[in-house]
Amino acid sequence: MQWYDRMKQVKFLLVVMAVLIAVGSLVVSHSLVHDLEQGERRNMEVWAEAMRTLNNADENTDVTLVLKVLNGNNTIPVIVQYKSGEIQGFRNLKLKARDAQDSLLQVHRMAEEMRQTGKVIRIYLDDAELHAGGDDYMEICYDDSIMLKRLSSYPYVQLTVVLIFVGVAIFALLTSKRAEQNKVWVGLSKETAHQLGTPISSLMAWVEILRDNYPGDELIPEMNKDVKRLEMIAERFSKIGSLPEPRDEELNVVITHVVDYIARRTSNKVNMVCQMPSRPIVVKMCAPLFEWVIENLCKNAIDAMGGQGSIRILAFEEPGKVVVEVSDTGKGIAKNHFKTIFRPGFTTKKRGWGLGLSLAKRIVEEYHRGRIFVKSSEVGVGTTFRVELKKY
Repeated sequence: MQWYDRMKQVKFLLVVMAVLIAVGSLVVSHSLVHDLEQGERRNMEVWAEAMRTLNNADENTDVTLVLKVLNGNNTIPVIVQYKSGEIQGFRNLKLKARDAQDSLLQVHRMAEEMRQTGKVIRIYLDDAELHAGGDDYMEICYDDSIMLKRLSSYPYVQLTVVLIFVGVAIFALLTSKRAEQNKVWVGLSKETAHQLGTPISSLMAWVEILRDNYPGDELIPEMNKDVKRLEMIAERFSKIGSLPEPRDEELNVVITHVVDYIARRTSNKVNMVCQMPSRPIVVKMCAPLFEWVIENLCKNAIDAMGGQGSIRILAFEEPGKVVVEVSDTGKGIAKNHFKTIFRPGFTTKKRGWGLGLSLAKRIVEEYHRGRIFVKSSEVGVGTTFRVELKKY
């Protein structure tokens, strides 16, 4: 549990760092774009002044520098418009029009859009009018250059690419980790089944010898049941190590078998109640593995109740699925642990590997294509686990 808390903190810190880096990148990029916008504004003010000088030029005016300034603008879209609305000229515009009239209408629309964004500079046609507050003027409407627009969108494109790369990397890591976990599960299961095989065979032989020598002994049948139980456990591990083929099984029979086994090996202080339909519920499943799921849920319930309380197993059908719910009157589970309890290694017990629920989840979701989750839980009141299997 502490390990998962530390991992959660590390993940949270990594996310916070990623967010801070992203925000910092956007702030710096925004600052650079703002400086470039101010630079283009100043360039357009110089260009507007050159336009005003050209309009007020006389025989003593040297227009060489003025024309150089005006012709030097090859990047910033600009429209020169009289007060009356007539277009005096424009530069660096990309027009998509069928004819001259359509082009003119498009230029008017673009000028209005530029004006609405505040990118307009007013120039007076006469110096006297400028000082006297005259109203004979032209307006220089302009827009951001293509380069500035690209720079404005570049940080978002960059962040999108980075996020996609990070997402792909995380997916690849999770996939490789899952594949590695599968190999570990398969290897461990096969090795466990193999290691159990020899002593189980020996125990079966010893039981037969004892039965021949002491035919009336009442303990020998009980010993034989435990040996059969070990044989079933070995079979479960062998099925986890391979891909079990589901068969039509009666859910009522499977649950009853588990309850009978748990009840014989549990204190009388634990009351187990089964509520199942009177008619059989047939489901495609691997019975030994599904019994393991219900058994793990019941054992966890007994541990959560401290060896005394009530366990209720409810089985019923819903449209397209079969549902099994296991409820207890134990200490409950905190809501923030509803998902983490299914992770390998997570446990609240002083003794335990934290593999029971992880194994149950794997059996239900990977081998039976179903779902298992905490339906409800309240600390100090109890917990209800829900298992859903599809009806084929």
